[in-house]
Amino acid sequence: MSWIVLVLSGVLEAVWATALGKSEGLTRLWPSVTFGITVVLSMLGLSYAMRDLPVGTAYAVWVGIGAVLTVAYAMATGDEPVSAVRILLVGMIIAGVIGLKLTH
Repeated sequence: MSWIVLVLSGVLEAVWATALGKSEGLTRLWPSVTFGITVVLSMLGLSYAMRDLPVGTAYAVWVGIGAVLTVAYAMATGDEPVSAVRILLVGMIIAGVIGLKLTH
């Protein structure tokens, strides 16, 4: 159960990071509200997962999922450039997250 919550919390991290970027310094209402709600839910999920998982593993997986999804969304929407090197580097983050899960 902790792994499922951790993955969902990582997804929420991508949501709050994206919303924070779109909030223009927390001056736009709905992106700011989305940020506030999802950052709290993401942190609660991370803290729940850390009850059963080592702190370093849980944090690295949470950040990795959030980073990969945030970059993937930005590339898909055209906010960030897409290149073979960027895709390779994102793949390396994914491999690291999978490796942490497999060695747990």
